[in-house]
Amino acid sequence: MQLNVNNVTKSFGEKEVLKGISFEAQSGRALGLLGRNGAGKTTTIRIIMKFFHADSGSVTIDGEDFKKSHVRFGYMPEERGLYPKLKIHDQLMYLAELSGLNEKQAKENVDILLKKVQLEQYANKKLKVLSKGNQQKIQLVATLVTNPDIIILDEPFSGLDPVNSILLENIIKEEIDKGKIVLFSGHQLNYIEKTCDDIAIINDGKIVLSGDIQKIKYAYSRDRIDIYSKEYGSLGELLANSNYVSEFNNDDEQFAVWLKDPIMKNDLFKEIASNNIDIDNFGIHQPTLNEIFVEYTKEEIR
Repeated sequence: MQLNVNNVTKSFGEKEVLKGISFEAQSGRALGLLGRNGAGKTTTIRIIMKFFHADSGSVTIDGEDFKKSHVRFGYMPEERGLYPKLKIHDQLMYLAELSGLNEKQAKENVDILLKKVQLEQYANKKLKVLSKGNQQKIQLVATLVTNPDIIILDEPFSGLDPVNSILLENIIKEEIDKGKIVLFSGHQLNYIEKTCDDIAIINDGKIVLSGDIQKIKYAYSRDRIDIYSKEYGSLGELLANSNYVSEFNNDDEQFAVWLKDPIMKNDLFKEIASNNIDIDNFGIHQPTLNEIFVEYTKEEIR
């Protein structure tokens, strides 16, 4: 399955929110839909889910327009949408049956997912007794309970401790491995970088960068080397006199080194080794997703 957003525009009154955005998301891959506040992420999601109509352009699945009734969406909003005073199992059953599951299938799905998020013992408790992080896990159960074809997650890791974040990552990766289309929206870029295969960055209502994260990173200049060494005095002296280095800076044992030419990487490594300087790490610098995001939205920052 492939979801395509094709040249979509949307205005609210005189405010043009989306200015012809296009990107694609594929089964078995996760896409991070990124942008600063007000960039157009939420409007895009609502158009994909057919809550809003686009002014122009289209959203298609496998090249065809689709009916919402024929495609199951699982949407996890940033703001929790469950009922704090109702029992957890009861409201999850209600949501599952409301989406078309029969009672037997709904109960099976609810029980399996509650066990996956390690909260089955709270099934008959009211939601409000849970911590913020555990309420977030119940929200994920509500998102997945109908076995959706397309899963949209808005700030899914908000309020989670590191252990529960790993738990959610693993559950989401299982859904990706099942061939689901998964869209992330949020600002916790470290989690998106670990979980997503692709990104689409929206800035001022336009897609300014999209594609495979690793290919995007590889396209950056490869003339910077990151080196870690506890022998930073000796390494600093060598780098200052090396014919392969144009400049460098360091914070004790962490060195950022710019080569005169990217092909000199191996020559520099051999030079360091021949001088018996012990290094803990030596590798081409790859920009983080955070660095890429800032670069492509910096005009708005200014």
